[in-house]
Amino acid sequence: MFTPTTGWKSGADGRTFVALFSGGKDSTLALYKAIQVGTCIGVITMLEEEGTRSRAHGMPPEVVKAQVESIGVPLYASATSWKAYEENLMRLLAEAKSQGAEVLVSGDIDVPAHGNWLDRVTQNAGLKLGMPLWEMGHREAVEDFIRHDFITMIVSVDLTKGMTEQDLGRIFTLDYVQELEDRGIDPCGESGEFHTTVIDGPLFQQPIPVRKSEITYDGKYAFLPLELDL
Repeated sequence: MFTPTTGWKSGADGRTFVALFSGGKDSTLALYKAIQVGTCIGVITMLEEEGTRSRAHGMPPEVVKAQVESIGVPLYASATSWKAYEENLMRLLAEAKSQGAEVLVSGDIDVPAHGNWLDRVTQNAGLKLGMPLWEMGHREAVEDFIRHDFITMIVSVDLTKGMTEQDLGRIFTLDYVQELEDRGIDPCGESGEFHTTVIDGPLFQQPIPVRKSEITYDGKYAFLPLELDL
């Protein structure tokens, strides 16, 4: 049974950690906050089975690697199916633990089922769980992200949840957040309305140079692939 715990929110405080990193706004803000209070030894990104896109946000590995290199930490990555996801994550957590990780940091905000799953996985891996954004208000989390001067772009949308192709490529601003709320859309996208890719901010040593490719579709989803623009 789900029981709210402040331990999740403060789990990274004073500890060495590895962080789940999708390249999107929530995982980036959580990593940024965790680095203020703990020591990061690397980030974990899971890829689709073919290894050509990140499993969370459909980004090319080259873009994710550029983000991580700009952050300046090692990358732990694995291609995986959904069926083998937990098995491969456990393997990466064991590797990170062998390098000194005590905590797994995640950008979850308030989805109890996922929090409980992560809690179980980290316990099985002999780690603690840190979720710096846990129980933040959705508007509060997005405003915090924007006011720290992070820049993020919409890269995928669920066309059945109020989002449109015109949202792809939009940059998060306070005005856009208000527009989303006026349209009845959660500004965090916590129900899968959209995903983002962060291209600049205080966590990065330099901006991520990207160019937009052609929009693609997969059922109810529309994607804006990004490529490195070197």
